[in-house]
Amino acid sequence: MVAGCSSPGGQAAPTWVPSPAFGSRGEGPGVHLSPIVPIPSPPGPGGGGTASNGGPGSSSSSAAKKIDPLVVATHLTAPVGLTMMLDGSALVGERTTGRIVRVQPVAGQPVRTMRTLRGIDASGDGGLLDLALSPTYDEDNLIYAYITTRTDNRIVDFTLTGPVTPVLTGIPKGQTGNTGRIAFGADGNLYVGTGDAGVPTRAANPASLAGKVLRITDIGEPAPGNPKASSPVWTSGHHEVDGLCLVPQSDTLFEVERTTATRPAEVNLLAGGDFFGWPTNAGTVRRPAAELPDTTRDPGGCAVRRGQIWVTSLDGKSLLAGSLLASSTGTLSVAKFSTFLQNRYGRLKTVVAAPDGALWLTTSNRDGHGKPVAADERVIRYVPNSASGSGKSPA
Repeated sequence: MVAGCSSPGGQAAPTWVPSPAFGSRGEGPGVHLSPIVPIPSPPGPGGGGTASNGGPGSSSSSAAKKIDPLVVATHLTAPVGLTMMLDGSALVGERTTGRIVRVQPVAGQPVRTMRTLRGIDASGDGGLLDLALSPTYDEDNLIYAYITTRTDNRIVDFTLTGPVTPVLTGIPKGQTGNTGRIAFGADGNLYVGTGDAGVPTRAANPASLAGKVLRITDIGEPAPGNPKASSPVWTSGHHEVDGLCLVPQSDTLFEVERTTATRPAEVNLLAGGDFFGWPTNAGTVRRPAAELPDTTRDPGGCAVRRGQIWVTSLDGKSLLAGSLLASSTGTLSVAKFSTFLQNRYGRLKTVVAAPDGALWLTTSNRDGHGKPVAADERVIRYVPNSASGSGKSPA
């Protein structure tokens, strides 16, 4: 693997390394991957470890307590990555432990540990940062993850029982700015949002994968149609990509990110080759599709559901929704945001739209900035049914 960027300006050659071809999946020559292997789960129904409704700290006595029908998992550790399974359940990844659990869409059901990824480095907000199901999961059973190792940020893929294979390595790692998100488009390509790894100039440097949204094939090659055929870079000039979300059945992609303490957080509509102004506005800068309210400068993620974009707010302790508006030329914009679930579950991190219309969310109250309750961290399944912010419990 080519050495990563080391100069403050990020002037080194591109450091990305695609995975080997399907015929020889594995680590491949010259690729150095920290050991990432499953830890055997304790015996139990279905072969996975179980807890009454989450992880350590749960007990059978909790069944006697009043159950919030929207809370489908409790007592997790830094849940960030979340992807929907074909049966309506969700896989949830813990950023700091590498543990992946399966959560059912009904409160009170067991939460099973499916596997744990080893070799995760959770420093600088790194770790197990996101999960995405292969578009052909029913055939290959592959799950993709954005992770931080001791040497870099990278994309890997794996099944719930098989080896972990590097897909794209060499994304710069820093003491800060390791935020990462992944999402598959309708064309089967994988979009990868990266942070600037604590060096803002990398975001504007085309030779660095930091501060970018990348577009790659499912084996890590630059996707056909990228602005530069030999590069995985799709857009640049991003500070921290906190959320990536696609309009269903399309390649229309939105991104949300915090910018600075004095500027509102942005919602950006991405198109190949766009530059979004971090760290400098010099040159041609794509304007954001919307800005979050001043009281919600710290977004956690985004999802598109039924003509609205939903954005979680950590500092605002709420879920925001803005309608997507199309002009006569087809250009999308975002209407004024409405507030949902304010102060109900504290700091909200990830939001994912399920095919059945539900929104799945994770909390982030034990991150040193929130006021946790005994059940934190939690996973919430919420079905909005009106602009008033009310919701209903799972069917």
